[in-house]
Amino acid sequence: MSDLGNVISVRGLKKSYGSTQAVAGIDLSIARGEIFALLGPNGAGKTTTVEILEGFRTRDSGEISVLNTDPAIKGEAGRIWRNRIGIVLQSTSDAGDLSVQDTVAHFAKYYSNPRDVNEVITAVGLTDKSGDLIRTLSGGQRRRLDVALGIIGSPELLFLDEPTTGFDPEARRAFWALIKSLRDSGTTIVLTTHYLDEAEALADRVAVINHGVIVEVSTPALLGGRATSLATVSWLSENGPRSERTDNPTALIRKLTESYQEEIPELTVKRASLEDIYLEMIGGADADK
Repeated sequence: MSDLGNVISVRGLKKSYGSTQAVAGIDLSIARGEIFALLGPNGAGKTTTVEILEGFRTRDSGEISVLNTDPAIKGEAGRIWRNRIGIVLQSTSDAGDLSVQDTVAHFAKYYSNPRDVNEVITAVGLTDKSGDLIRTLSGGQRRRLDVALGIIGSPELLFLDEPTTGFDPEARRAFWALIKSLRDSGTTIVLTTHYLDEAEALADRVAVINHGVIVEVSTPALLGGRATSLATVSWLSENGPRSERTDNPTALIRKLTESYQEEIPELTVKRASLEDIYLEMIGGADADK
């Protein structure tokens, strides 16, 4: 199956484990050069879907094209295909007695067109730790090393599974800038994350998966009718805090200004957040799953 303009094309993907259907007929297309986020609670089917796309898990049925190749391909053709993708798994095991520099340099040898080792170490914020042994790194620093190993091969397609787990806020934002720069240089990125602000900051489009099916694919701003959802206008009246939901917050604020000579006390206008929409779509399951 080939779908021009798309790096990933999926039709009718199904996968079961015994009597449990993990993926129940997914159709999906991911365009070249976009950041595409997969959201869903534990057991929704997103991890199975991504592992099939990465070639780590077999499917029961369906058609898949990843970089115009079936991920199930084996042999030399499979090695050539894998040279074009990068993967940052949720957890990895490293050679703890190697330094950061040596580890990244070692992995660079597996690829035909690797990035500069020092450039990658700097990009993930490990310059000061380049000579340190891996076993001495903190959890967040080891996660940055995982990202370095995922991007060292200059991948056309990069899979990121919960990439900023363990990052402090400053490191997360630096990583977001790195991911955006990779996208701007033409890398297609598939992101799974339980940080909804991360999906909103990075993703061009998101797909919500639940019970093995895709509930909706849209931009973060439009997902679930978010842009046209009712707004909540809140303010402090003389009788205490007040709030009102409306589809026309401007008209309500205009009306409120008639009752106040100066500023409306503690005025806020809030539409549904991505988290609000997401929780509603998955039936209120824990967003941190």
